Amino acid sequence: MILVVGGAGYIGSHLVKELVETEEVIVLDHLSTGHREAVDSRAIFVEGNLGNEAELQLIFKRYPIKAVMHFAAFSLVGESVIDPLKYYENNVASTLTLLKVMLENHVKNFIFSSTAATYGIPTVDMIDEKTATSPINPYGHSKLLIEQILADFHAAYGLNYVALRYFNAAGAHESAKIGESHNPETHLIPIILQQLLGHREKIAVFGSDYETPDGTCIRDYIHVDDLASAHILALEALLSEKKSAAIYNLGNGLGYSVKEVIEMCEKVTGIKANVEMAERRAGDPARLVASSEKIFSELGWKAERNLEQIITDAWKWHQNQLY
Repeated sequence: MILVVGGAGYIGSHLVKELVETEEVIVLDHLSTGHREAVDSRAIFVEGNLGNEAELQLIFKRYPIKAVMHFAAFSLVGESVIDPLKYYENNVASTLTLLKVMLENHVKNFIFSSTAATYGIPTVDMIDEKTATSPINPYGHSKLLIEQILADFHAAYGLNYVALRYFNAAGAHESAKIGESHNPETHLIPIILQQLLGHREKIAVFGSDYETPDGTCIRDYIHVDDLASAHILALEALLSEKKSAAIYNLGNGLGYSVKEVIEMCEKVTGIKANVEMAERRAGDPARLVASSEKIFSELGWKAERNLEQIITDAWKWHQNQLY
C-alpha cells in the first residue's frame, strides 16, 4: 500500500488517479488547499495532518505501507515571504515528523515533491541537476532543507528517496474530471483561461523588457499527467531497488514566453485575450528551462505532451467549472 500525503491537491490527485490502477492507495490530506472530490474513489481517504504524530502512527500501524509520496507542502512564494513560519512549520517540521514515524515503522521508501525554486535565479540557459541551488525565498529554502534532510537520513538510517524538482506544472487530466483549482490562483495558464471565460477582467503581463525574444519571461511548462507518470517510475525504481537516492528535474526542456502561452490559449479557445502590460515583479528570472536528460537516461522518462495539449486539456476542465 502507498501512502500519498497531500493527495487531494492538484498534482497529488492526478498521481492518485494513475496510481490506483496498479497499487492500493491511502490519501492523507487536511483539505486546507486540497479538494476531497478530486480524490479517486478507489483510494482510501483520511482527513488529517502529516504533522500529527499520533494520527500518523495509527495509519502506519493499521495499513501495510511500503512507500510514502509527499505532495503536502505549501507552495505560494509570496506568502512564504510574508509568513515564513507557516512554511517552515508545515514544509519542514511536519515532514520531519512524517519521516520519524516512517522510520519507526520500518518504511524506508520516500518520493518527495520538490521544486525548481531550489535553484533560485540561475545564470544558465538550461538548468540541470548540477546547477547550483540558491533559493531566494522561504518556500525554496524549505524544499531544499528537506532534500538535505533526505540525504542525511539516507546516509544515517538507510532511507531511500527520490526528490523530483518540478518546473511549471499545468494542464488537467484528459478525462476533464480533475484539474488545477487554487484559491487564490497564481498560475499563468488558469489565469488566462479564466479571463477567456469571462471570470477575470484582464491578464497582467509582468514585464515586457526582459532579454528574451519577445521581452516576456520564458518558463518550462509540463503536463500534470506527465508529472504523475514520472512519480510512478520513481516509485517503481525505489521498490525494485534500482535507485536508493536520487534527485531529478521534471520539465519539457522547452521554454515558452508569457506572450507565446497567451497566444496558444487564444488559438485553442478561439477567444481573444484582454492583456495589460505591467511592471516587472521582483525576483522573476528572465528564463527558467529544465534539462530532464538525467531522468530520461536513468529511468526512461520524458514529457510526452506539448504546450497545445496542456492548454487543450486545461480548457476542457475549466469549461466544466462553476465559478
